[in-house]
Amino acid sequence: MELPVFAALVLIIAGVWSLVVWPQFLRRVMKDPRARDAAGKATKFLTVHVVLVSISMVLGAATAIIGIMSLF
Repeated sequence: MELPVFAALVLIIAGVWSLVVWPQFLRRVMKDPRARDAAGKATKFLTVHVVLVSISMVLGAATAIIGIMSLF
């Protein structure tokens, strides 16, 4: 795959950004009182955010990998 170097760098930066930002967001969500019910069980609020973060991190990793692969 051939991309201009600038485009490859944008993909790498976007992927790394996702891998850095989303885990920190999840840590904040997990500390939120809405994340667990009175019994300590995960709520839909937490479940939805875990799915969101997981998908975003997979896409971020794929984006970074595509950027890296296009440099070679």
